[in-house]
Amino acid sequence: MDQNAFLFTSQDVAALNEVAAFLALDNFGPKRSDGLPEHMAAGSVDCIILAGNCVLETAEGAFRAMKGDVGPKLLITGGVGHATEVLRRKVAMHAVYRAVVTDARTEAHILADIAERFWSIDRSSILIEPESTNSGENALLSRRVLENADLPVRTILLIQDPTMQRRADATFRHVWSDRPDLKVLNWPTFTPRVRLAGEELQFDLNGIAGLWSMDRFLALVMGEIPRLRNDLHGYGPRGKGFITHVDIPEHIEAVFAQLKNSFASHFVRH
Repeated sequence: MDQNAFLFTSQDVAALNEVAAFLALDNFGPKRSDGLPEHMAAGSVDCIILAGNCVLETAEGAFRAMKGDVGPKLLITGGVGHATEVLRRKVAMHAVYRAVVTDARTEAHILADIAERFWSIDRSSILIEPESTNSGENALLSRRVLENADLPVRTILLIQDPTMQRRADATFRHVWSDRPDLKVLNWPTFTPRVRLAGEELQFDLNGIAGLWSMDRFLALVMGEIPRLRNDLHGYGPRGKGFITHVDIPEHIEAVFAQLKNSFASHFVRH
């Protein structure tokens, strides 16, 4: 979709922000001066799991959590998927990270290099899962890595692209459904917001690294609600069976319908 070809209204922007906030499932609150949430304590999780994506802020949040001793291990999951080439380009153009080799490399290996070389995270504390190509495999293969490493986990801090955080949570819960004792804490590192600047749609965020293009952001947001539904076409138990049931509030469905009614024909579902 070319967002510049559509005249957004203030109602569209408000609806878009509401849906984006719902997708960016966050179990924490405001951040401290060190960039971590106020209620994220040292030693509070057994493992931090970073699902590879193209938004560098999510990786940097995971690295901050490691530096803050939130957990003893960082598992980075991500092979080659739909966001890999975007991540490679962003790293190659980054003022600091561009020293990392990206050509023909997986998301997990690229991000692990950044963690070790630029955030001084001990390589022995990093686990890598470089085979997954989608969210379901992120969860399934992450569990396999943890079990093969004989690393018992009861609490996981899950970090993903904010537009996919709620689905990631539902996917991990599905894969670990036989472990009711497992606690999954979600932190997308930030909640996306947009605003109108004249007739142009812009991100209403300061100091956030490696954001999506606006067109990609719009496509991601509009694609998620149908995936989260527990119906024949969704990813829930009554559909494809990729995720646990997700409660989508009526007001979220209403504002999503408003968005579809306003400019559905302008979106390309990825």
